[in-house]
Order: sequence, then C-alpha cells, then structure tokens
Amino acid sequence: MSNQGKSVKKQSKVVKVVSGLLACVVATTLLPAIAMASAVDQFKSFVSNTKSAKGEFVQQQIKMVDGNPKVSKTFSGAFVFARPGKFIWTYQKPYEQVLQADGEKLFIFDKDLNQVTIKELGNALGSSPAAILFGSAGAADLDKNFVLKDVSSKQGMEWLEATAKAKGSQFDHIGIGMKDGVPYALELRDQFGQVSLVTLKSMEKNPALKADQFKFVVPAGADVFRQ
Repeated sequence: MSNQGKSVKKQSKVVKVVSGLLACVVATTLLPAIAMASAVDQFKSFVSNTKSAKGEFVQQQIKMVDGNPKVSKTFSGAFVFARPGKFIWTYQKPYEQVLQADGEKLFIFDKDLNQVTIKELGNALGSSPAAILFGSAGAADLDKNFVLKDVSSKQGMEWLEATAKAKGSQFDHIGIGMKDGVPYALELRDQFGQVSLVTLKSMEKNPALKADQFKFVVPAGADVFRQ
C-alpha cells in the first residue's frame, strides 16, 4: 500500500476512534452507595470527589438491522485518568491504539502504522464525553459547560442525559448510567445516528500515579501529523 493509502487508512481509524471515545473515555470508582439519589446528583458527587481512577472498558458499536439493534464491532482495553484533562485510553483489541492527553495536547498513536497524530486538547475534546468525564474539574465546571437532566431507570441504573451548551457538538445524545454513586455505562449517539455503548469495570479510585504518567513519548521512527 502507498504512503498516501496508509495515511487515508490511518485518518479513517483515528476519526472512528476519536468519535467513539471522545467518545469515550471514563472513570468509574467505588464510592459509598448513595441511596435514592438522582443520577445527576450522583454524577456531580462523582466528579467532585474522584480526582483520578483507572480501570478497563468494553466499547460496542451498534447498528440497526431489520429494525433491531445489533452489535457490529467490539473494542476492549484499559484507561487511567487524572482530572482535569489528563488521560490514557488504550484500545487493546481488536487492534492496538492509544489516545493520550497530557492536559494540553491529545496524542493518538496507531501502533500498526507507527503513526502519531497530535491535536490541541481543547479543540479535540470540545463538547465530547471526554470533556465531561475527564475534562471537568468539578460540579461547577459541569454546570458551566453542560445541561444535565435525569431521564430514566433501566438495566439496574439511574440514567442522566448530558447536553453541551456550546454549539457544534458531534453527539446528539450522551447518556450516563449511574449506580451507587459511580458511572457504569455510557450511551453515545452521534450526528449520523451511530450508537456506541461503553461498559466500565475493574475500577480503582484515586490510585498512586507517577509524576510523568501522562507524558507522551513519540515511538522511534513514527510518522508525526499535527492537526
């Protein structure tokens, strides 16, 4: 394949991953149970009290087939974050790809192509789920940038819907499922009707992190693209 072809392939993969995670990304931790609290109250408490976390995730892309939802793709991996604006979201299967933010820039590393795309973090996060989960410094920050609304109870969780106040969000719907004071699931629908479901597990609250935990080092020989 030509370099141009590889670049197109890489850009396509990057777009899918970013929309899926920035899209996606997240931290669930074990806080004390909050009996009868609304999803919005639980989420605000989570954001205010959880400064960092690490865990694993499963991300599914959903397509409608003959009027029924079907899982078209499944991704899995691990994440670690420290708010505001620092995270590492690692796709391990079916291929390896890393989204890493150091508080100022977002680095997207495609291991198969040995390519790194660098973006300004503010522009990359925008009004995405990553902004609400990793970028928010506290409850006041949430209220400044998002409208939060309790919506329903399903699958044993209380759900809220987050709507970005800024125009131009790529997501029509950001749903967050809360249980016992922590987010366990994300439901994301973009402008094109594509739906992603993210399930969070094996979470550890406020783990010990290295001082340079989120510093990205460009792999030897990797092609670098800046956007």
